[in-house]
Amino acid sequence: MSRLGIDIGGTKVALRLERSGAAVDATPLERTFRWPAEGDVAADMTALASAVEALRSPPGDPVTAVGVALPAALDPEGRVRGWPNRPSWQGLHLRRQLAAFLPDARVLVADDGDLAALAEARAAGCRDLVHLGVGTGIGGGVVLDGVMRPGTARGSCEVGHVIVDHLTGPPCDCGRRGCVQSLSSGRAVLRRSAETLGEQVEFTRLRDAWTAHEDWAVEAVTRGASALAAAATSLAELTHPDIITIGGGFAASLPGYVEEVATRFTSLRRPTGPAPEIRAAALGALSSLDGAVLLARGAGLKAPIPT
Repeated sequence: MSRLGIDIGGTKVALRLERSGAAVDATPLERTFRWPAEGDVAADMTALASAVEALRSPPGDPVTAVGVALPAALDPEGRVRGWPNRPSWQGLHLRRQLAAFLPDARVLVADDGDLAALAEARAAGCRDLVHLGVGTGIGGGVVLDGVMRPGTARGSCEVGHVIVDHLTGPPCDCGRRGCVQSLSSGRAVLRRSAETLGEQVEFTRLRDAWTAHEDWAVEAVTRGASALAAAATSLAELTHPDIITIGGGFAASLPGYVEEVATRFTSLRRPTGPAPEIRAAALGALSSLDGAVLLARGAGLKAPIPT
């Protein structure tokens, strides 16, 4: 018998098949593919079914559990409420689709940020952890006593939509103003840089200017880091984690970014308030896939994270 983890992204999908009794990191079978360009849901599901079958070829033990990391919100019935990267998925009942070509498997779906937090908690050996992923947007999640919160049945932990400046902050794509995503995401920092310079700014230029301590880049990045620290401070007050991890491609590619957030977090915290360690995420781009495999194992729901 086997367990399958699936990390669904807007442009590509990663899969990992774990044989019974094997650890997550014990040479599992892996496969990655890109979605069909046309974005049709039927074509997407055909591509996903083909990738699953290819991963199982030659046929082995049946897949008994599937964990899926998904960056789209689901309604209470398990249907996709909306996903800008794949608009045709609106209304898709993903669990039923997977059950159609994996009829013997228990299928669990959770937010990719929540699962990244679960995987980071396991990697850190920590039962109480907040994870913040800084990429094109802001993702992440909360793990308390080894369990994802609020849990798959009650929706995801939308840390990117913690409000840090509702009066003067920029509009967020959710329709509100001043969400941390609208200030701290890679897209937001690049937009702020372009407004300062009066021209489009590529990430490599921002990174080089940040490293060289050019004023415009320092202002753009530190404003985002400050907003992220404010969100982390609020989350720490609510959850009292032992560790806050900061990951995502944008954060990982800026030298000293995590230290900048940690410094600003320290300046914001109350003297008697929570004092978690702030560290760089350990798993990089693999965190959501690792979390999907853990979900297939049944971790992060009601039981402690397995070691």
